[in-house]
This record gives sequence, C-alpha cells and structure tokens, in this order.
Amino acid sequence: LIVVIAAGIGPWQALVLAASQPDEYARIMHDAHLPIAAFGGTFLMMVGLSFFFDHEKDVHWVGWIEHHMAKYASIRGVEVAVVLLFVLGFSQMLEGAERTTFFTAAIWGLMTFLLVEVLGGLLDSTQETLHGAAKGGLGAFLYLEVLDASFSFDGVIGAFALSQNLFVIAIGLGIGAMYVRSMTIMLVENSTLSEYRYLEHGAFYAIIALSVVMFAQSLVHIPEVITGLGGATLIGISLWSSIRWNRHEAQLAAQ
Repeated sequence: LIVVIAAGIGPWQALVLAASQPDEYARIMHDAHLPIAAFGGTFLMMVGLSFFFDHEKDVHWVGWIEHHMAKYASIRGVEVAVVLLFVLGFSQMLEGAERTTFFTAAIWGLMTFLLVEVLGGLLDSTQETLHGAAKGGLGAFLYLEVLDASFSFDGVIGAFALSQNLFVIAIGLGIGAMYVRSMTIMLVENSTLSEYRYLEHGAFYAIIALSVVMFAQSLVHIPEVITGLGGATLIGISLWSSIRWNRHEAQLAAQ
C-alpha cells in the first residue's frame, strides 16, 4: 500500500514491481521513509501517552513522572497537545517540502488514532447483545491492526538493508509476528501482566521511546539494533522492578 500511494500505481503493478524490479521497489520504500516515520511516530506516541494520561491510573512505576501525568489527565486533550508539540518541534528542523510532508503525515497519524478511538467507542457501546459484542471486537481488532502496522513500518524499512526480496521480507516478518502473537496469548492466559505490575508500564515506555526514535529518524539514521535493544531494556528493567516489588510485598506479608 505504501508503494501504491508513493508511486501512484495499482496494487497489481506494485506486486509485479516487487517481483521484477526489487531495487526500484526498495528505492520507493526508502523515499517514503519520512511520511512513514511521521505517521507511525505520531500514532505510537498517542498510544503511549494515553496510557499514562489516565486519571484512574493508580499504579505508578516512575512515580515522579506518572503521578503528575495522571494528575493532569483530567485536562481535555492534554496528550494531543504534547504530541503536537513534538510534531511542531521536529518539523521545524526540516525545510521546504520535507517539512510539509512530515507535518501532513503526522496529522494523518493523529487523525487515524482519534478515528480508531471514536470507532472503537461507538462499537463498544453496542455490546448489549451478542451481535454488539462482535462489533466491539471489531473495534478492538481495527485498533490492534493500526497499532501493529505502526510498529511494523520501521522494521519493514530496515529489512531492505538485509534483503530487497519482498517475499523473503514478508516471510521473515510473518514468522516474527506469529511468535509475538503466540507469546502475547501466553502472557494473557497466564495473567502475567497482573503478576508483574510494572511490566505494562515498561511496554508503554518502550512505545513512547520508539515513537521518539521514529521522529528522530526523519533527521538522522538510527540503527535498528539501538531501537530494538532500547525497547527490550525498558521492558527488562520494568520486569526486574516488578520482581523486586513482589519480593518486598512477600517479606512484608511474612512479617
């Protein structure tokens, strides 16, 4: 779809281009990196900030930050304002057509998040019947797919550094997606998030960090290894903090 939009060709032509002219296909993908970074970064930052700007949130990992974020969550649109400040700040570092492209793509990322939220709310409000429950599931599914796509944007661009064969890339990303989804199901079934209270916090900090990295990639190249290790480090620290908290609570209960 990115190539279809960027190159102004049909879906079938894009598929033929991927199979017959992988070099040109990769070039188009790399040329589309700026709007991808702006769109994905904006959407992911909205996802991450929406978790912390929640006045009902009472579990805080980094207390001095999260306490204030929860305190000001009652201010309508505060997370939108924060995201727009980031967008304006990074767009000012670009010039000419690049600034316009970045800003336009970022606004579309913001609009997509808000539209998915509105659609999910409308569908979830009809869950009184089984049919309504199915509609609510559709809203969650749409939200998940856009979120998953935003995560994948950066990885797809980076994958072309390893191979320019679209089908090899698709197989690799497919295997990765199946592994991640299987692990997610396992974590849900084992109630891992409730057992390790700060693990979810670490995941959302990693999402915000990835969004900042995507914004920064509109200015400079950041190696994929830094992006991956950064997110893994944040989640690892949150897991370690959760284990420490569990041990502390167990010691208090034993006393």
